[in-house]
Amino acid sequence: MSDLKRTSNEAPLKEVLDRWLKAYGYDGKMKEMDVLEAWPEMMGTAVANRTSEIYIKNKKLFLKMDSSVMREELSYGKDVIIQRVNEKAGAEIITDVWFG
Repeated sequence: MSDLKRTSNEAPLKEVLDRWLKAYGYDGKMKEMDVLEAWPEMMGTAVANRTSEIYIKNKKLFLKMDSSVMREELSYGKDVIIQRVNEKAGAEIITDVWFG
């Protein structure tokens, strides 16, 4: 039974994975993926259903919208989108939003 005890060099798996992701520069990518997956939750189903393409590159969120009216409306709320995305990520992962 004594070999089941934790030694001082053991760490929880989450901690090890977090350190590994950070060491190899993947922590930012994971945050981006989490945000893209949460797009419907952050913006609502109406916006999500009209978003045909979404990705992040060089701290810019690129959105391709099926509706020109929706694209126009969202362009006025860029600051809100940036705030919601960065809040969800827990870090500044975007600084601008581009519509296509």
